[in-house]
Amino acid sequence: MKALEDMQEIPEKAIRIMFMDEARFGRISVMRRCWAPKGMRPVIASQYVREYMYVFAGVCPFDGDIDALILPDVSAEGMTAFLAEVSGRHQHEHVVMILDQAGWHTAANVSVPANITLFWLPAYSPELNPVEHLWDELREKWFSNQLFRTLKSVEEQLITGLRFLMRNPSAVKSQTLFSWMLA
Repeated sequence: MKALEDMQEIPEKAIRIMFMDEARFGRISVMRRCWAPKGMRPVIASQYVREYMYVFAGVCPFDGDIDALILPDVSAEGMTAFLAEVSGRHQHEHVVMILDQAGWHTAANVSVPANITLFWLPAYSPELNPVEHLWDELREKWFSNQLFRTLKSVEEQLITGLRFLMRNPSAVKSQTLFSWMLA
């Protein structure tokens, strides 16, 4: 895998900085606060069905651009597929992908495209990864107090939420551009 130290070998291209993470979404209900008329207690259905899918997402905090891929599991193969997707979408740029050190990120069989360089966040530091804020946004706005009858309905809701975020880069930028990134 290319490391940031190898950047001098990169051909002259525009550089795009992206942060990457993945999250699990499934049929286990997430109960949150909600509004109800005064004097009435809200009733929220819940379930504990252990069926999941995963979203790999990369975000550029400087322009709010998101690349995402929904997959059935997390693995080195999934990581390779995600990096290939990002590479194809940004083929005229060199992407510096900043990510954590999950096992499937650092696996020997992950294939990193030529126009992507991986840069590792310190271990156990999710607060440095702005993609975590996207997961909070998706869970709060599209998954709280919902009951999903099938995994397909989870996927449809996930697509709806991701499309909303992709169409609103200014909102994404406001949630993911941390002051330390500008310093």
